[in-house]
Amino acid sequence: MIAIDNTLISDDIRDISFVCDLEKCRGACCVEGDAGAPLEEDEISVIEDYLDEIEPYMTPDGIEVVKKSGVFDYDMFGHFVTPLVHDHECAFVYFENGIAFCAIEKAFREGKIDFQKPVSCHLYPVRVSGYNDFSALNYHEWHICHEALKNGKKNNVPLYVFLKEPLIRKFGEEWYTRLVESVKK
Repeated sequence: MIAIDNTLISDDIRDISFVCDLEKCRGACCVEGDAGAPLEEDEISVIEDYLDEIEPYMTPDGIEVVKKSGVFDYDMFGHFVTPLVHDHECAFVYFENGIAFCAIEKAFREGKIDFQKPVSCHLYPVRVSGYNDFSALNYHEWHICHEALKNGKKNNVPLYVFLKEPLIRKFGEEWYTRLVESVKK
């Protein structure tokens, strides 16, 4: 376990090699599971503010779900998550050539909004659990990422390196530098 400020980082984040392979997984993390993507409370209002810019990239079913229930739902623990279409697919997903992508991120990449996507999606397969005095970062092992593990191993890319950008987004440049220093000890 690595400790930096008020975060505890699982050794898996240092030890596992990982690189997404969308051609193989087809974006399954956006369409499988029993709940939507975790949302931070402040992300809800950001998504609401940008919904008009995001909607053109969403599927008709996703738009319908968001119009009926809003941009968030609750998981079985009462945490904020993105709403689901047909009880499994994120309402903000769209498809290109059979691969699931994020409509929020598409609006961001096209310069329509300045919010990339929920940070939990950006950090996946790392999940952040918040406790009273600290946050725990853990690798979420899921069979859909089997090819990403093989790809990471083949290319020798540790998970913390693959997730450099979202880790900096969430915790800051100084925190990430300290993580890299801790890993190299």
